[in-house]
Amino acid sequence: MLFSRILVYSLGMMINFFGVALVIYSTLGTGFWSALFVGLSENVALTAGFWYGLFQFIFIFVNARLMGARPEVAALIPLVLESFVYDFWLEVVFGGLNMAAAPFYMQLGMFSGGLLAIGLGVALYILPMFPRAPVDQLFLAVSERFNIGLGISQTIVAAGAATAGLLVGGPVGWGTLVITVLLGPVIQFWHEKLVFIFPEFHEQAIANAETVEAGSEYTPETVN
Repeated sequence: MLFSRILVYSLGMMINFFGVALVIYSTLGTGFWSALFVGLSENVALTAGFWYGLFQFIFIFVNARLMGARPEVAALIPLVLESFVYDFWLEVVFGGLNMAAAPFYMQLGMFSGGLLAIGLGVALYILPMFPRAPVDQLFLAVSERFNIGLGISQTIVAAGAATAGLLVGGPVGWGTLVITVLLGPVIQFWHEKLVFIFPEFHEQAIANAETVEAGSEYTPETVN
């Protein structure tokens, strides 16, 4: 079971960042976090994967502070792996690709394929229930700390990241808004398909939820 969880998580990670790279190189605007990381990479120094890892590391402690919990140190291992995968697609596989002068239909096709791939990748790597990425956990932490809805929390964080990305010269465009609006439904679409392919993960998630509701030894600190 552990091997299959690692395999599905790794596959999801690879597909997710493959999609991220497609969206970035489509030149139509990328996700709000990628806009910040790519902007820092292009206009400050170092790689987008480095900035991704650094912000993830910082958010481990920010989230813990907001939620009054211990830092989720288990997230450090996937954090490092994801940083390398991020740079693998951006710097190695797609390094040097320039779609700025490509026909719009090619850019749109690349963007659309990337959006679908991101949704599939995220839907895959959340199935094994490994620790959430700190940037994803930030939505929950802000919601809990300030007692606001998840939708409002996500909007606040997304707007802040997109604004920061714009200020550092990141690839913010109309595609950024499209991803913000459509990524959730795309992830939900893939998730509904995948629970039939990997029913054991879905059953385990239900069992864990029932355990938490029953008030077992799991505490908010251990399940975040």
